[in-house]
Amino acid sequence: MSITETVHEVGEFYQLLTTQLESAFGRRHPHWVRGEIAKVYEKSHMYVDLVDAGSTSSDTKRPVLNAHCWATQWAPLKRKLASEGVTLTPGVIVNFYGYVDVYAPQGKIGFTITQIDVQGLLGDVARRRQELIARLVSEGLIDANKKVSLSPVPLRVGLVASPGTEGYSDFTGQLAHSGYGFSIVLVKTAVQGEAAPPQIVSAIEALDAHGVDIICLVRGGGSKGDLAAFDDERVARSIAACATPVFTGIGHTGDESVADLVAHTRAITPTKLGEEIAALVDGWHRRHVRVPAQKVLDATNALLDEATEYVAERRRTMIFAVRDRLRSEQRHLGATRSQLLVHSRHLLSTTGQALASTRQLLGAYDPSKRLAQGWSIVTRSDGAVVRSLDDVALGDSVHVLVSDGSFDSTVSEKNGASS
Repeated sequence: MSITETVHEVGEFYQLLTTQLESAFGRRHPHWVRGEIAKVYEKSHMYVDLVDAGSTSSDTKRPVLNAHCWATQWAPLKRKLASEGVTLTPGVIVNFYGYVDVYAPQGKIGFTITQIDVQGLLGDVARRRQELIARLVSEGLIDANKKVSLSPVPLRVGLVASPGTEGYSDFTGQLAHSGYGFSIVLVKTAVQGEAAPPQIVSAIEALDAHGVDIICLVRGGGSKGDLAAFDDERVARSIAACATPVFTGIGHTGDESVADLVAHTRAITPTKLGEEIAALVDGWHRRHVRVPAQKVLDATNALLDEATEYVAERRRTMIFAVRDRLRSEQRHLGATRSQLLVHSRHLLSTTGQALASTRQLLGAYDPSKRLAQGWSIVTRSDGAVVRSLDDVALGDSVHVLVSDGSFDSTVSEKNGASS
């Protein structure tokens, strides 16, 4: 067979092909391409394999488009996606805007991405989020953790958070300043990025096994991308399967994650979550300690008031009784005094008369009168009165007392009946 048509070298053929493709699909003629991400790889550039939506890897004939986004274009697109909470992962359906390029050394036709339909991705993310919520509802997992009984005094707090972050400080600060003795068991985790969901799941499982009263999932505010880990199905299912009440304080007011929906209780911020837990303990303390103590105090004060009034009344009664008794005793003493005066005067009068009679009687026996009558009193040298002849002996000296004086004498002779 003779070849009459022009024969091209491989390089020339690729040049012709490139020219044809670029004329219809090149840089100056970009197109939108829709597909499902089969593989994605990122370093400084981003590489993605795009396939028909709904196709499976077992389909050997499914078309694959090797797309890429160079670093200069990918960096701002990535930031924009992250701000909206969108991550390019396998299974995501996406619309890429770009142009065809041919890489002859490897014989590949590629697609350079210049734009990404963020709104379309957001719609897909929202759709998948709703599908996840619907699955959780149908499986009864939305309310599973809400049915777990809560300790009336949740002082042992398991905390899933990143230390040093604002959300961590806001939450722990509320517990620290509550005045109650909270014990916090912290499991440090990432709270954003691809590594966050598995770490959060492991932390919840570890704290569930630890035996805390409550598990708190805490993360401060951020973009939708920063909070995307809390919309992860793995996190939602781990909360639903937890035998310990899980409380969440994620983001700011208005942010609501799937984790919030599945949790036992949701607070709008980490600060509010700390306040609510402190309020739970304070409520129990008020109902079971402060109110009963106040009742005891009130009852005690009432008893003291009653006792004080009783004592005051008894005091008044005693004062009046003592006063009346004193007056009565004073009257009795007055009467007794009068009686004593009468009796003493009578006694003195009687005694005076008796004394006069005695004095008169004694006067009759007064020795001086006897001496005046001629009697004398003879005493020995030792002062003893001589009453008998036997009281003296011949030669004894005696003293003789007479009415007008005395003299001494010597016994020279004894005369008597017995002599």
